[in-house]
Amino acid sequence: MKKTASAVWHGGFKDGKGAISTQTGVLKDAPYGVAARFENGPGTNPEELVGAAHAGCFTMALSLVLGEAGMVAESIETRADVTLEKVGEGFSITGIHLDVTAKIPGADAAKFETAANAAKANCPVSKALAGTKITMDARLG
Repeated sequence: MKKTASAVWHGGFKDGKGAISTQTGVLKDAPYGVAARFENGPGTNPEELVGAAHAGCFTMALSLVLGEAGMVAESIETRADVTLEKVGEGFSITGIHLDVTAKIPGADAAKFETAANAAKANCPVSKALAGTKITMDARLG
């Protein structure tokens, strides 16, 4: 299975503008640029997209692991906070923190924590980010 995404950029680094698109069309020519990345300007940025991908991947993985443990979530909400820092001559994603709240009728807290840790370790995006510090707060709500 392969999924695709594309980006186009026009102009210099600071004054340029770009657009990002995905195979499914969910993102189609979504604007991105320096203002969205470093100054809270309009548009999206790569770190926000990595966070969305990680939150989505982890949440689906948690649903799978919970099901294997005999639990079905009423809801799972995950926020991914991506940290971008200057490292040496450039920038690096130095960490991602997953903040997870799940509503699971009759859930066992210890089994939930085990499931959350397994999902964090084994979702494909976590694996792709090997070497990045990934932390998590997971709670039943």
